[in-house]
Parts: sequence; C-alpha cells; structure tokens
Amino acid sequence: MTRSGHISAPASPAPGYRAVRFNLDWITRPLFGIALAAVVTAAIFGGAPYIAALAALAGVAAAREWHRMVGERVFGTAFYLSSATIVAALAAEAVWPRTDAGWAILAGGALATALYAAFVKLLPAWHGFGPLYIGIAPLALMMLLGVPHGAFIVTGVFLAVWATDTSALIVGNLVGGPRLWPSLSPNKTWSGTLGAVAVAAVVEAIYVAVLGGNAVEGGLYGAAIGVLSHCGDLFESWVKRVFQRKDSGGIIPGHGGMLDRIDSTLLTAPVVAAFILLAGLNPMFGAHP
Repeated sequence: MTRSGHISAPASPAPGYRAVRFNLDWITRPLFGIALAAVVTAAIFGGAPYIAALAALAGVAAAREWHRMVGERVFGTAFYLSSATIVAALAAEAVWPRTDAGWAILAGGALATALYAAFVKLLPAWHGFGPLYIGIAPLALMMLLGVPHGAFIVTGVFLAVWATDTSALIVGNLVGGPRLWPSLSPNKTWSGTLGAVAVAAVVEAIYVAVLGGNAVEGGLYGAAIGVLSHCGDLFESWVKRVFQRKDSGGIIPGHGGMLDRIDSTLLTAPVVAAFILLAGLNPMFGAHP
C-alpha cells in the first residue's frame, strides 16, 4: 500500500526475468507425458515393427505441422510427399534392418519434396528439409534397437529426454529468474535449463545403476542428452520464430503440437546414434540387463 492509501499494482519482473507462477501445463503436461511414455516404452520392447508403426504415426502428424508452418496449406502435396517418404523409409528399415534402403528413400523423398516446392513457388529448402528433420531420428532409433541391449539403450535415451522436457517446465516455473534466450524463446529460463540437465543426469544415473552399470558415467551421459534436448527444443523455437508461430499445433494437451513434443528427440536421437554406431560408445556403462 502506498502512503496515500492506494494498493500498489503487483511489480512486474525486471526485463529479462520471468516471474514464478502456476501454469495448468504443470498438470496436463506430466499426465499426457506419462501416457505417451507408456505407449512408447511398450513399442520399444515390442520390437522394430511396433516402433516403426508408432514413429510413422508421429511422423505424419509432425509432417503436417511442419509443412503448414513453413507455408503450405493444410494437407497440401508437400505434406503427402513427406509423409509417404517417412513411412516408406521406416518400413524399409523394419524389413531390411541396418541397410541403406531407408536412408536412400529419405534422401530421394526430400529431393522430390524440394523440387515440387520449387515448381509451385513455395520454399524448396524448408519443405525439402522436412522429411530429413522428421525422418532421420526414428530411423536412427530403429538402428539402435538392432544393437545388443538396444531396447534398454533406446529407453535410456527417452528417459533422459523426457526428464529434460518435464523438469525444464517445472523447475523454470518454480524458480523463475533470468530468461535463457528472450528473443528466441521467451518462456525458457536459465534455472529451467540447468535444472533440467541436472534432473536428466540423475534419472539416467539411477537407470544405469539399476541395470548394474556405472552410475557416474550414466549421469554424465544423461547430462549430455539434456544439453542436446535443449538444443533440439531451441532449434524448433527458432523455426517457429522465423515463421511467426507460437506452437506448431495443438494435438497434445499441455505439449502443443507433435513437433513441440518430439523436437528434443529429433536432434538427440541422431547424435546419440552416431556416437554409438560410428564411434563405439557403449551407453550401458557396464550394465548387462
């Protein structure tokens, strides 16, 4: 209250800071996140055909959002080309695992989508990038399923990604503080980012330890996935900023669109797969489930 007897208006946070406030997403996001996690985990341990089918559904939904976001009408031809490419590539990997068939289909489909976009005077680079952006991650995850203990490795990747996504929201809202990159994503804070990386490290350390591996190495691996997840999230934020979109869609309550849900995985999965398949990283860290 002021000296004149008037009640002061609540103080606004300083520029670059975010106030602590309750958000309905605190409830809907974990609830739908848990439901989705149960479906994904069942598909992982069900085998390649199940994860291919689930990834194909998610890929089609994501392709619809991507091509609409970069300038095509809903259910346009570029969307159909991208969707067919992603589904065919995943089917090829399921039928001929760990061959070049899926990658060849993905590359050819991306080129065809770009050429079509150029022909109808859309943005060829953005539309051609769509099948690659959405399709590389599930192909990489399916290849990981084919290595020893593949289902446990893929589960570990998802656990760290989910821990990052969920804790970033909760820690960021509870702690608030300086924003991470206001011009790119005004809702992200340093507290949420660092807290999420820490939670991802703890979750992965516990997971590896429960399986009988080295918890410290598992924690470092989880922290690295947390950083990658944030980078994937920020990339999609940048794309939305370029095309002046707040959310990619609204198909999942508390999460926004499909792209908003999987943006962290789209970057994390290919990078982790490259370290495992090409550099020989063993993310079990001594565990033998």
